[in-house]
This record gives sequence, C-alpha cells and structure tokens, in this order.
Amino acid sequence: MNETSLSLLHRLRHASESDSWTRLVDMYAPLIRAWLRKYDVQESDAEDLVQEVLVAVSKDVSNFEHKGQPGAFRAWLKGILVNRLRNFWRTRDRRREARGESDLDRRLAELESPTSELSRLWNDEHDRYVLKQLLILAKPHFTPTTWTAFDRVALRGESPRDVASEMQISLNAVITAKSRVLRRLRLEADGLVDSYSDFKVES
Repeated sequence: MNETSLSLLHRLRHASESDSWTRLVDMYAPLIRAWLRKYDVQESDAEDLVQEVLVAVSKDVSNFEHKGQPGAFRAWLKGILVNRLRNFWRTRDRRREARGESDLDRRLAELESPTSELSRLWNDEHDRYVLKQLLILAKPHFTPTTWTAFDRVALRGESPRDVASEMQISLNAVITAKSRVLRRLRLEADGLVDSYSDFKVES
C-alpha cells in the first residue's frame, strides 16, 4: 500500500475501496451519536440519523476540498451534522417553526458558528476522538514489540533508553518503532486532523 492510499479521505473517494465505509463508520459513528444526544435525539432515532450523516459524507466527500485549511474536514462534517439535525427536528415538530426560534435553534446556530465555544468544543472532541480511534485501528498492523515500544515512549512518555533496556531491544529499535507507528498514524489521518499533540494513553 502506498503512502497516499493510507489516507482515509483518499480511500473514501474511490468506490473500489470496499473497507472505506466500514472504516468511516468505525471511526465516526460513536462521535456523531454522542453529539446527537446533546441535541435531544432519542436512541430510537439516533441510529437512522447517524446513518444519514455518514451516507451524506460518503456521497459528498468526492467534492470536499481541504485546500490546506486547518480543521477543514471537521468543519465540513459539522456542517453536515447541523443540517441533518435541523431537517430532523423540522420534520418532527412543525409547530416549533410557527413559534419562531427555539432554544434548539439557538444551540444549532451556536454549533454552526466557527467562533463559538460550542464549536471549539466540537473541534477538540473531534480531534481527540479521531486520534484515539486511529490508535485502535493501527495497532493490529504492528508486532507486539513494535507497538509496546511505541506505546511506552510516545504515549506514556517513558525514556527510550529505559524502554530499550527493559524490553531487551536496541535503542535504535525503540526509536524506529516510534517513528514507524507515528508515520502510519499521520498518513492515515491526513486531512482529518491537523495536530497530533492529543495522542494519549487510553484510560
């Protein structure tokens, strides 16, 4: 697999990549579901709405242009989420439209605004969640020794020399393990997140 094809965004643009939809669902369904709960969507409706959001992403991703703008994908995804939430509530409570703007309308407008506190919360949660999911998805692609060395040095902040000594491998092997895993994570996340400072040990 070449470097470009590791990017989830790249794979989503190619229908022949049959695992892309599964990868998209695995990565984003729980995050979207959590935000639907913030907007009073019941569990009985949440699964259908999650699917609507992800189907829209899958269909429209070929038209998405990152243009090197920080946070471009998460902002684009947030826009789809807001639109689907608006449509959802309009079709279920037409009386609310007659009464004018509601608290829910104001909350959606706040989420839509790129400078709001709620929008910043979305940005933070999106990046932390995606990076955590990338760690889970990447782990099976490495040997236990490589992953353990990476985990202890990159995620837990242990000294490479101490890790090498305790694992009875060379210092170069530890450094290489960290580099290999981070390289894959960055390639996979290309276009999805713009900072890798939020890698953390899973609690």
